[in-house]
Amino acid sequence: MRSDTIKLGDARAPHRSLLRATGVGEDDFKKPFIAVCNSYIDIVPGHVHLDKVGEYVKQCIRAAGGVPFVFNTIGVDDGIAMGHAGMKFSLPSRELIADCVETMVNAHCFDGMVCIPNCDKIVPGMLMAAVRCNIPTLFVSGGPMEAGKLDDGRAVDLIDVFYAAAGRQDNRVSAEELRKIEQIGCPTCGSCSGMFTANSMNCLCEALGMALPNNGTLIATSAERKKLFKRAAERIVEMVLQFDKLGEGHGLLPREIVTPDAVDNSMVLDMAMGGSTNTVLHMLAVAIEAGLDYDIERINQLSRKTPNICKVSPSSQYHVEDVHNSGGIHTILGSIQRGCPGLLKTGAATVTGKTLGENIAEFDIRADTATPDALRLAAVRPQGKRNVEGMSVEAAGLSIGDLSAADLGFDPADCVREVENAYSREGGLVILYGNLAPKGAVVKAAGVLPQMLKHSGPAVIFEEETEAYAGIVNGKVKAGQVVVIRYEGPKGGPGMQEMLAPTSAIKAVGLDDTVALITDGRFSGGTAGACIGHVSPEAAAGGPIGLLRPGDIIEIDIPGHVLNVRLSDEELEKRRREWKPREPRFKTGYLAKYASMATSADSGAVLKWK
Repeated sequence: MRSDTIKLGDARAPHRSLLRATGVGEDDFKKPFIAVCNSYIDIVPGHVHLDKVGEYVKQCIRAAGGVPFVFNTIGVDDGIAMGHAGMKFSLPSRELIADCVETMVNAHCFDGMVCIPNCDKIVPGMLMAAVRCNIPTLFVSGGPMEAGKLDDGRAVDLIDVFYAAAGRQDNRVSAEELRKIEQIGCPTCGSCSGMFTANSMNCLCEALGMALPNNGTLIATSAERKKLFKRAAERIVEMVLQFDKLGEGHGLLPREIVTPDAVDNSMVLDMAMGGSTNTVLHMLAVAIEAGLDYDIERINQLSRKTPNICKVSPSSQYHVEDVHNSGGIHTILGSIQRGCPGLLKTGAATVTGKTLGENIAEFDIRADTATPDALRLAAVRPQGKRNVEGMSVEAAGLSIGDLSAADLGFDPADCVREVENAYSREGGLVILYGNLAPKGAVVKAAGVLPQMLKHSGPAVIFEEETEAYAGIVNGKVKAGQVVVIRYEGPKGGPGMQEMLAPTSAIKAVGLDDTVALITDGRFSGGTAGACIGHVSPEAAAGGPIGLLRPGDIIEIDIPGHVLNVRLSDEELEKRRREWKPREPRFKTGYLAKYASMATSADSGAVLKWK
């Protein structure tokens, strides 16, 4: 085993002496050493319960015959960091997480790793580290948050709080209304209840093959997650022992699982469920770290082939808990498999030890092959009560077949549709190209109003996010315009901060049916509307978005995958010659280091130091 490097032989007597001081017993030196990479953090609601999860996984690994060692990562809560300079650290934290996990795993020669992420940059950061280290690794998240329930029964989430906060700026929303929504918008621990970035990435881990079924949708408060954690602990020990016996080439290593086919599967899921635009950024980064020849154009082609069959908040009234009761991720994949034969690479390996196709057969609740356990898990329902204790609520022991649409409060066949009833024939995420985005831009088409799928209008330009938010809520932005927020890319921000505040403000002031927004920054997974991010190259790198002037006509054609400015090549070239780089916003500290190495969004904003 890999850990023999630090525990066998006379020369390793000092190492064993130190290990004994941590509680390692004599018999433990014969067992696999398993890293439990936990992201427990008190200030992040998706992670506040993970201390107990980590301890439980640790107990289960030991019971399964492994020796567990817990370490923790940092994490930035994007909602708390948003709207001020703290958000500039969010995307850069992904790189720190990847570096730190790699450091811990390789410095201590672990044999295998269980990753316990939940929110935002932590999932992709751990994935990047996993493919770097390339030891048997399995992901099991802390689970999604329940949606809040207002007195009238309407489900609300964090995005509703942002809308209300923006509406309060011009008195569209009363102080009392804002207070009520604030108090109920985030009622439990877990990653926020819509298909935002955290939940999108946890769901994609299932299709990627790096997580067990139900990882992305089984709510954090359910005691059923204890069984998921226990199975993850048992499985990682099995994987390590199998790898010790069989070696490479048996689908047990991250780089054997995270192949181009597997990334395709994850992006097909993304297109089918209309996930966060950030998933494009993160999956490109993971692919690059895995050494794959995988680019944004490949994602664009998948978007053209994949129907959008599921819309979740902020794109609809549904939440992740509803997706779970509709059968979860493998039912979405099953619908794609039925309606688009050959689109999914069902032979791809997964951490279950089975292929993706075999997992679909077992966990697609609409398939005749679905197991009783899959049907029982799909019946886990939210309690609708404030609860920050993960794994605390026992299930009712029902099968999903025992619950009607009236019992559920919605129609599962509408929440997760079959392909013949798709929302659109193309994916919920779309890649745009044109003279304004030569290397691409990304939009969550699933969240765009029909009348805004094609739009042209004059540019109103802001040089940073906070300036844009103030301009929107104070009436500087008018109907028909296109808001441009630039110098917020990986280098220019630096850090490519998320912009939920200005996108929420557009809707809150009633302009979402007439105003579009483009930026070289990025959006929260909670963003809806004609909001186009990741415009590449970014302004700080001399990209065309940095050449725009107020009043330039921006042309958007989402069905046509086009983003242009109505200027001649000659005029753009003239402006390019006149353009001068801006002084960096940070000249010391981590953000200065990050800006010096950050690449473009179309390359996943990974760091390059050569």
